[in-house]
Amino acid sequence: MMTNWLPDLEAHAGPLYARLADAIEKAIDEGELPEGAKLPPQRNLAFDIGVTIGTVSRAYSIVRERGLVSGEVGRGTYVRSARLPVEADGAKGATFTPSPTLDPGTRLRHLTVPTALKLDSTAAPALGRGLITDMLSQVVAESAPPLLDYVRGQPQHWREAGARWLARNGWQPDPVNIVQTMGGHAAILAVINAMTAPGDAILFETLTYSSVSRAAAMMGRRIITVDTHSDGIDAQEFDSVCAQKHPKLVFVMPDLANPALGVMSVEKRAAFVEVAARHNVYVLEDAIYASISTTNMTPLAALMPERVFHVGGLSKSVVAGLRAAWVACPPHLANRVIAAQRLMTGGTTFVTAEAAARLVNSGTAAQIRDMNADEIAARVALVDEVFAGLTYQARPTAPFVWLKLPEPWLSGTFKSAAYSEGILIDDEDEFKATRDARTHHRVRVSVSAVRGRADFETALRTLRRLIDSGAAAYGRSE
Repeated sequence: MMTNWLPDLEAHAGPLYARLADAIEKAIDEGELPEGAKLPPQRNLAFDIGVTIGTVSRAYSIVRERGLVSGEVGRGTYVRSARLPVEADGAKGATFTPSPTLDPGTRLRHLTVPTALKLDSTAAPALGRGLITDMLSQVVAESAPPLLDYVRGQPQHWREAGARWLARNGWQPDPVNIVQTMGGHAAILAVINAMTAPGDAILFETLTYSSVSRAAAMMGRRIITVDTHSDGIDAQEFDSVCAQKHPKLVFVMPDLANPALGVMSVEKRAAFVEVAARHNVYVLEDAIYASISTTNMTPLAALMPERVFHVGGLSKSVVAGLRAAWVACPPHLANRVIAAQRLMTGGTTFVTAEAAARLVNSGTAAQIRDMNADEIAARVALVDEVFAGLTYQARPTAPFVWLKLPEPWLSGTFKSAAYSEGILIDDEDEFKATRDARTHHRVRVSVSAVRGRADFETALRTLRRLIDSGAAAYGRSE
């Protein structure tokens, strides 16, 4: 049954494709588009409402992901019934009937379908889902008693997984010093709470993963900064700040700094740890991108194991949703970090910790990481193609680029312009550890989180069109 239905886009907010998707959903919920109705062909609808075919295609993709329609090549797109066919591995032809206690219109779709293309997240690409699902199923099937109880202690194979995952360039931490945590952020905050007290100063680079500096400030720590450089913190500047401000801890990302993609040189690593040792400053080494980086540098923890907490995990290279990370602690400080994490969060969860350990110890995590690295490299190649002639920092397997905006763009204005096109990016203020008047006129564009490479390329070309059009072509209506 063909329909001549036309949407009322003015009744919805957001980018055009999101408004169209919401209008289709509303029409289905209200019976205007009944079960079995055929949606207008994309080309026809695009012409009728005055938008591009790409806008209609994205809207149809969203309502398909929400479970509202089905599409077949050559036949068109049809409104589904409440009884949804499922075509998962090994389940072709099976059906899923929503629980009678739930409104079929909910179906959790709002939890899983983004309203915009997320170029503001560096989560690992969505590859290896089958391998991860199999491992989670295995853990649940084999581990009933611990699955239903609190986690008490950290088994040896969890620690061995952490030691194996964090190992790099000839360095491997002792499993006895490893702590499993619920993600890298939780690991970092556990170290801060274990090693500093309210009023203590923590040193950050001026541009950094600012969620840590904000969380530390919320916990009553004083935030001080040192200038960001392309090859790491300058030892003389670090020495001067330590002598004047006496930080208790310094947070650094020496292998792939966020957002500027700097890598601390071998010479600066040696000079850095010498200054830290002389001023009795603990070092929090965030190596979350190290496992997917091609630099393979010697960790700071290998140079000064008695004062460096080395953090790494799976979120950027394997899978973000498991919230799995490890800390390699200085000798005799692991229990202190375990206690801090338990007091802050209640501890880790068995399913995610066990699944993460099995993924690493079986070699599956490394397999997925390599697949994700290849995908990121292909997307960075697309960046090089689409952003040709622009100024930006990028690395072959880094999941983001640091783009310098040409005149007359400001980073905040460009972020807003991108959002109006249905694209989320981060402006430079997102990465300032403290209030800082200096401007860099840059934005961070992530390459890994958008599920499809075609959608990613579309987003890149939209950003390039915005850049080339100039800020004068972007105007917000009040």
